[in-house]
Amino acid sequence: MTRAVREFRAGGGRAAPLPTLAVATASGLLVGVAVVGHRPGLGVALSGAVLWAAATPALVRRRSVTDGSLAVLSVALLGVAAVRDAGWVLALCVLAATWTATAALTGARTALAVLAAPASWCAGALRALPWLRHGLGEAVGPRRGQLLLVLRGGAVAVLLVVVFGALFASADPVFASLLPRLDVGHLPGQAFVGLLAAGAALTGAQLALAPPPWSAATARPGRPVSSAEWVLPVAALDAVVLGFVGVQVSALAGGHRHVLETEGLSYAQYAREGFAQLVVATALTLVVLAVAVRRAPRSGPRDTLVVRVGLAVLCVGTLGVVLSALRRMDLYVDAFGLTRLRTTVAVAEGVMGVVLVLLLVAGVRWSGAWLPRVVAGLVGGAVLAFAVADPDALIVRHNAQADLAVPLDVRYLQGLSADAVPAMDAVDEPLRTCLLAGAQVSEPEGGFGWNLARQRAWQVEDARGSAWSSAPEDCVPSR
Repeated sequence: MTRAVREFRAGGGRAAPLPTLAVATASGLLVGVAVVGHRPGLGVALSGAVLWAAATPALVRRRSVTDGSLAVLSVALLGVAAVRDAGWVLALCVLAATWTATAALTGARTALAVLAAPASWCAGALRALPWLRHGLGEAVGPRRGQLLLVLRGGAVAVLLVVVFGALFASADPVFASLLPRLDVGHLPGQAFVGLLAAGAALTGAQLALAPPPWSAATARPGRPVSSAEWVLPVAALDAVVLGFVGVQVSALAGGHRHVLETEGLSYAQYAREGFAQLVVATALTLVVLAVAVRRAPRSGPRDTLVVRVGLAVLCVGTLGVVLSALRRMDLYVDAFGLTRLRTTVAVAEGVMGVVLVLLLVAGVRWSGAWLPRVVAGLVGGAVLAFAVADPDALIVRHNAQADLAVPLDVRYLQGLSADAVPAMDAVDEPLRTCLLAGAQVSEPEGGFGWNLARQRAWQVEDARGSAWSSAPEDCVPSR
């Protein structure tokens, strides 16, 4: 590991090429202008693509389909900012984009490298500082006179553009509407964000050119244990998991009467009492599988067969746990409706189920080198699909139509984002008017702040008119 760190630090001793410096600087300027002073929208989406400009040539030369796919996925995730208004959905997309982008830039191959990709990127940011310093030294040193000429010419050009642009803008409103509006109050924020963005672009370019050596390093195999020491705990866990799944199958086969007669619970109570524990159990099973594979006995074909059977049973049994958890959530939602938290946790449980299937495939092939990168893409793709599915609108559609066991929480639905407004407009009266009256719809912003969801919500609000200026206190629709 010490050697890998030395090799990594040596990459900062070179000089950053002048074209890379220029592209990173331009990217930072554009991101600062596009993001600061605007609501999350088109500017954030464009910034997600612009930040890759400096790193793209080196990433293409790497000729890695997986890294390229993760990079494209990160751009698509940030592109959600131009389509969805829900801040919680955008936050998930930003987190997933950060993870997939850093995994692509660092060339992460192993499970540990994929998990630690953001930390590796931070190390790359520190390494990029001497790279930047040497690059500036080489660019400025022999060309100091030329640089001064360029700076003076640029200053004169900016002065002329500002003076004549202001004159022409005051003479023609159409021309003025085409010019970007500068707000001096935003300049400090734009400068700060632009500096950070330029640094991020430069770090990405260097990591794409020289990824950390530890990203592709193969971990040392774990010390194998004896067959008895391995089989006993795995077999015991298999028995517990299969026993639990058997009880769930019996409960589902018996239906509603079985649950009521056995425990005296409703389906909603039955679902609510165990879902969180099942999600935790699924996550812990993934950890157990990772440890079991690392410490599995490898003395011969018999051990290989035992390991495959034991882990396959555990994966299949845990898939039953996943299905049970999802079924419980389905019952719970039928009684109490959808919420943002319930939707997110159910999707997370489903993703863990797909990971278990991938583990089964890796076990059949007895090769899992491809698994960490595929899981990174799976998580990013799941978040993107979740955003495309428009969860806020889905919540409105389900809760407005479901026969809930509790009164409909109108206030909760009214507090959803602009994504939900078209769905509110599609429900039956009087619930439609009730929801739209309390929905918070703001006038959409143009340019870098443009957002499709806010635009559609404003169109609904504009078509509705001002029949209700606000939601009345007794806005409780008949069901």
